[in-house]
Amino acid sequence: MEDLQKHYGDYHALRGITARIGEGEFFSLLGPSGCGKTTLLRTIAGFEELNSGVLMIDGQDMDGVPANARPTNMVFQSYAIFPHLSVEQNVGFGLRKDPRSSKEKDFAVQEALEMVGLKGFGKRAAHALSGGQRQRVALARALILKPRVLLLDEPMSALDKKMREQMQVELIKLQRQVGITFILVTHDQEEALVMSDRIAVMFEGQIEQLDDPETLYRLPKTRRVADFIGTMNFLPATILSQDDAGFDLDVAGLGRVQVPARQAPGRPTGEISVGFRPETLTLMYEGQTSNDREAPGVIEEVVYYGDMTYYDVKLDGVAKPVRLSMRNVPGRQVLDRGVRTRVAWSPNALVLFR
Repeated sequence: MEDLQKHYGDYHALRGITARIGEGEFFSLLGPSGCGKTTLLRTIAGFEELNSGVLMIDGQDMDGVPANARPTNMVFQSYAIFPHLSVEQNVGFGLRKDPRSSKEKDFAVQEALEMVGLKGFGKRAAHALSGGQRQRVALARALILKPRVLLLDEPMSALDKKMREQMQVELIKLQRQVGITFILVTHDQEEALVMSDRIAVMFEGQIEQLDDPETLYRLPKTRRVADFIGTMNFLPATILSQDDAGFDLDVAGLGRVQVPARQAPGRPTGEISVGFRPETLTLMYEGQTSNDREAPGVIEEVVYYGDMTYYDVKLDGVAKPVRLSMRNVPGRQVLDRGVRTRVAWSPNALVLFR
C-alpha cells in the first residue's frame, strides 16, 4: 500500500496510507470507530475504489481489478451465512462455477469443515448453529477458495467473552496451519495484541504507529497511541537537561529521575508527560523494602477482579490518582481505601510523551 487516498465527498477517509504487509503475516488494523480501518479493508477487497495511491497484492497492481478477480476473500462482521442452506452448502457456495467434479468439490468442502473444527456438521441447517459455529462456517467458506489474503472485519464482535477468547486462539492456529496472510480489523486492543504479528494503529484515516505488539505496548510513540492501547498512567514532567544519552527530569509525585533516550521515542520537547503501565508499579506492604524507587500516597479506590486487584493511589503532590495492578497470590492481603501506602517504581518503566 502506497499513499492510499479515499474521499467520500468532502470527507477524507484515508489520508496517505503507506505500509507493506508480508506473506503469511497476521496483521491487524486497530483503532476507534470511524478511523478508516474498515474502509481500508474494503479497498483491499475491491469493494471501494481508491481516489489515488497504489495497492499491490503479490506484485500485481489492483487498480481496475474487480473484487471477484482479486486473490482475496472476506469474513464479514455479520458472517453473511445463508439461513436456508445447510452448512456444507454454505461452505461450498463459492465453488458453484468451479470446473472441478462434484466429488472433488465435496472433498474440498469436507476438508474446509475439518480445518475449522466442524467435521460432521455438513448436513446441519445453518440457522441451527451457535454464534461461534457460524463464524467457523464463514471462515471455511472464505478459505475454501484458497485466497492469498484473508480479510476479517471484526469477526468476533458478536461473540461472548469466553467464546471470543477461545476463537482468538483457534484463529491463530488456523492461520499458522494454512499460511495465508490474514488482515484483521478490530477496535479491541487486547484482541489485536493477542493475535497479531504486527499492528497498525489508526486515527483519522492515518497510521499513527505500525509495530509488533510488544513494542506498541511498551514503547508507544505518541500519547494518543499509549492512551488507546491498554491502561496508561500519565504524570506531568519538566525537562531539567538532556543529551544523546537521555533526559534528566522532575516528575510530579516521583521526583527527579534520569530516563534513557530509548524511552523517549518521539524525542519530546517543551511541556511533556511521562507514562507508565499499572503492572510496572508495586504496592509496598508494611515492613517490605524494594530495590526500586518509592513514592508515598493514599489508596483512593480498590477494584477486585479475582486474579488481580487494581488500586487507584493518590501520590503526594499529584491531583489525579495513578492506577496500579497487583496479582492476588495466596497470602497477599487486599488493602482498603484510605490506607497510607508506598508505591515502588523503576525509571526503566517510564516513557516520555509531548
